[in-house]
Amino acid sequence: MADTPPSRLGDRIFSGLALAAGLSIVVALSGVFLFLILRGWDGLFQDAAFYDPPRANDFLHYVWPLVFGTVYAATIALVIAVPLSIGIALMVSHYAPRRLATPIAYVIDLLAAVPSVVFGLWGILVLAPAIVPSYAWLNDHLGWLPFFAGNEGGGVNPVGRTILTAGIVLAIMVLPIITSITREIFAQTPRLHQEAALALGATRWEMIRYAVFPYARSGMVSAVMLGLGRALGETMAVAMVLSAGKSLVTFNMLGNESSTSIAANIASNYKEGTPGKVAVLIATGLVLFVLTFLVNFAARLIVARAERNTTR
Repeated sequence: MADTPPSRLGDRIFSGLALAAGLSIVVALSGVFLFLILRGWDGLFQDAAFYDPPRANDFLHYVWPLVFGTVYAATIALVIAVPLSIGIALMVSHYAPRRLATPIAYVIDLLAAVPSVVFGLWGILVLAPAIVPSYAWLNDHLGWLPFFAGNEGGGVNPVGRTILTAGIVLAIMVLPIITSITREIFAQTPRLHQEAALALGATRWEMIRYAVFPYARSGMVSAVMLGLGRALGETMAVAMVLSAGKSLVTFNMLGNESSTSIAANIASNYKEGTPGKVAVLIATGLVLFVLTFLVNFAARLIVARAERNTTR
């Protein structure tokens, strides 16, 4: 049996620091989970008279529209952001000349540093008023779809502060995350694979489709799931755009009444909440914590499965 090489002091210190860093994340997450359980447990079992209108076991009726709004806004954001992010990443990594790709990559990375409050202000002061004519066009021509039905009496939200506007703002916020990760993954594709595809007569798009995408599949899924996590937990931008949002379930994206998210609802009501209301809000935060955990757990399973299929 071969003797194991003696460990050096630097290796032991680095190993200890890495272990401590990993454990600190677990401890922090456990602390957050315990806080949400201890402070939000009473909110899960509030009396029916606490809610308006009173209902038995009304926490489920209270949190379900918020979960719907959270997932709905995040879905809109991903539908918009994912194709744009992948297209920008491909343009930067495979199509644009370096003198153009480098500044574009810098600008995309800088978007990630913009505070969410700035995005929220831009959404309500610039985007929302400017996009109202487009909403009116969608309502006039595609109003037979539940997504663009507008108000019951006709027309759309006159100030443009709808769930679709919030989804567009979220899409811009998650775009740099998805773009940066996918760009790096595309750039790491083995050069020999790409050159072999081109040597066999493939066009540049065929080379990307058959050499780059299979290699980058797991990384692309990870990037999308990270963007989804950002969209699910975003607070201020959604709260500012949907300041008048209500707890209801509707697919309508253009009307005066639209869903709101869990994080935005907490930010809007926490300051003026009574102890019972605060407990309910913390309980909804627990629901968001579990939802985010399940999404990330599913993402890890998808990535692991994609990696297994790639190595076969």
